[in-house]
Amino acid sequence: MKIAVFGGTGRIGSQVVDLLNGHGHEAVPHSPSTGLDVLTGKGMAEALEGADVVVNLTNSPTFDEASFEFFQKSMDNMIEAAEAAGVGHAVILSIVGADLVPELDYYRAKVLQEDLLKAGPVPYTIVRSTQFFEFMDATMSWTSDDTTVRLPATPMQPIAAAEIAQAVAKASAGAPLQGTRDVAGPEVFTLDELGRITLEARGDSRKVVTDDTAGLFAAVKGDALVPKGDAVIGKITYREWLAR
Repeated sequence: MKIAVFGGTGRIGSQVVDLLNGHGHEAVPHSPSTGLDVLTGKGMAEALEGADVVVNLTNSPTFDEASFEFFQKSMDNMIEAAEAAGVGHAVILSIVGADLVPELDYYRAKVLQEDLLKAGPVPYTIVRSTQFFEFMDATMSWTSDDTTVRLPATPMQPIAAAEIAQAVAKASAGAPLQGTRDVAGPEVFTLDELGRITLEARGDSRKVVTDDTAGLFAAVKGDALVPKGDAVIGKITYREWLAR
């Protein structure tokens, strides 16, 4: 199959391209560097010419209310171009529990992205992932100083980016689900616990202070970010990933 991967040079997209090509598909990465502009639609028709599948892994450059405009425009353009090109399957990557955290603009914007795809004419699959291991350093940096890191006790089930890429590649090579597939790591932690594990593994002497008002994830209620029911569970544990 010919598979167009929007955002195909990014952290997840580049791995998806490599995985799909390794399994005999023709996966082509598209990004601003190749002439694709998802906000104007420039380069989209050319990118989708002859494609059987489009995978949209592009992301808003901000996590505030401006993310709504990004996902509205990029999805409107993608759906229109995919329908015109006769693409038979569209895949996006979203967030487990996004619909359960309306307090966060970015999460509501991701739900908008999902809803636009569901309402469109192109058969689809939505892959919803839990938080990336790779984002833990950034998460801690929001609420840290020289001696402490303040984190809420938010439950989460994080996963390695490599296993998210595997799930997206598998979905892209398969038939449209007309639904959602959740993927998550093998262990549930609270965020403050993840912080302590991370600092210990790095030999960082700072202390983690549990503060349920600290940072982005303070807005999350209960176990909203932990998958419910069936989910594809990864194999790489957080400590294994840290050791690598």
